[in-house]
Amino acid sequence: MKLSIRHDTTYRYADEVCTSIQFLRLTPQDSARQRVIDWQVDMPRSVRSQIDPYGNVLHVLTLDEPHGEIVLCAQGQVEIDPTREVEPDDQSPLPFLRSSPLTAADEALQAFALQHCGARRDRAALIDLMNALAEHMPYSPGATSVGTTAAESFAGAVGVCQDHTHAFLACARSLGIPARYVSGYLCTEDATHLASHAWAEAWLQDGWYSFDITNRLARPERHLKLAVGLDYLDACPVRGMRRGGGMEQMLAKVQVELMVQVQ
Repeated sequence: MKLSIRHDTTYRYADEVCTSIQFLRLTPQDSARQRVIDWQVDMPRSVRSQIDPYGNVLHVLTLDEPHGEIVLCAQGQVEIDPTREVEPDDQSPLPFLRSSPLTAADEALQAFALQHCGARRDRAALIDLMNALAEHMPYSPGATSVGTTAAESFAGAVGVCQDHTHAFLACARSLGIPARYVSGYLCTEDATHLASHAWAEAWLQDGWYSFDITNRLARPERHLKLAVGLDYLDACPVRGMRRGGGMEQMLAKVQVELMVQVQ
């Protein structure tokens, strides 16, 4: 299965920005389940890529001159293996047992994890947990923000893919299961779900298994992985800071299409 992706992001400011730094994790990598055919990231100036502590491709874009907007575009084609259920990894999964402010498990999340998994620590248990979280936290665009914690969205019983993923990570880690946040793209015909997506991966004996809580999928059939981390802040495609600029307007457009293969 081949996917074609175009991700455009534009920041516009009411006043000129003096300086800004953008951290871009917009470049997928080859793995056991995806192969990058072609990919490029266009930005205001050329930036050398580097690898961050979680193994993601990172571009750090620094603009020191005054500017009123920033235009970014990532695009390319990636081949996906929709049948693969596990991704092996020669790196230790133990760092992903750590919590973070966004994924800290309070008593309610810990009790929920134990209620649905009990003493089980296998894939079936995590699938039950995934389905239970999806039922408890219906998909509700606009009900939360990027700063909403797992405990807050769980208590409010609402959320989007980011909140679903954070809650799952909090529960899995409270059970002693390494779990990590995944950012990427999803090819779907459902217009209510954005093509830019987030899901979780949990380590079970022989590798990383995917859990898309929002769509209740335990196999990433049409998912393209960009980056991983402890939470959204580690793996989000674009994150930045600036000095000056006043009010900010951010416009993002993501297109993910299934490429027709001619026999």
